[in-house]
Amino acid sequence: MKNTKANIPTPTHPPALSGWRLRWYTVIFEADTAAGRRFDLLLIALILFSIGVVMADSMTHLHVRYSFAFATAEWLFTALFTLEYLARLACSPKPWRYATSFFGVVDLVSVLPTYLALFFPELYALIDVRVLRLLRVFRVLKLAAYVSEYQSLANALVASRRKILVFLSAVLMLVVVMGTIMYVVEGPANGFTSIPTSVYWAITTMTTVGFGDITPKTDLGRLISSAMMLLGWGTLAVPTGIVTAEMTSHRLGHRGQPTTRTCHQCLSEGHLVNAQYCFQCGAPLPDYLHEEQD
Repeated sequence: MKNTKANIPTPTHPPALSGWRLRWYTVIFEADTAAGRRFDLLLIALILFSIGVVMADSMTHLHVRYSFAFATAEWLFTALFTLEYLARLACSPKPWRYATSFFGVVDLVSVLPTYLALFFPELYALIDVRVLRLLRVFRVLKLAAYVSEYQSLANALVASRRKILVFLSAVLMLVVVMGTIMYVVEGPANGFTSIPTSVYWAITTMTTVGFGDITPKTDLGRLISSAMMLLGWGTLAVPTGIVTAEMTSHRLGHRGQPTTRTCHQCLSEGHLVNAQYCFQCGAPLPDYLHEEQD
């Protein structure tokens, strides 16, 4: 009987970056070199200034006096951020993956309002979405504790998403049932005009918000609402416990300090100093480029 060797396909990855694209990638996407830290610190300063300009422009007395200066500054910031976004696409080995990532979407949305405001002026205030780009401050400062805790929280949220979804589904069913009961108990005469309105009341009561626009008038309705308030205190603690348990689990299994070292294929960040392959997609990692901070 003839032995045949199975042809097992081996994963292939696009060639690693080199030349100017590697230099740009190291500076723009990572923060372990002096140039990378300077670039990101400059970027954060520009983001803060641009947000300040939008906030100042929303004040009537400043807008009347400095509208031209504010408009000029905003277009300057938008031009710089647009060039930065294009540079990220140019040096990324997989531009589409970057464009559809969280930071890629945030980077794009941060420049779109200025252009869209030419046609829809009311969208101008959405420029403040740039504040989300300040999440990079944890990478730039490169304090190991900040990076580690940021990644631990992100991993815990991802790992516990199914448990939280099941919990939220149970809460949704509960407020629908309680809202329906209150609709029967109180009725339209006491403000519970429909089941959706009663469900709205149940949600605000269970989350202990209690706007007060709808209140039970009967003794039984008040008893039910009191029980829901006490139940709300308990249910609000459940997601916190789920995420905390996942964070503890990740902390116990954590080894070494992560860096801003980024995979060139899937753009996942936080690889260890001595890592050779990406923990997300398995692609080989380039040499770790870094400089010690003073």
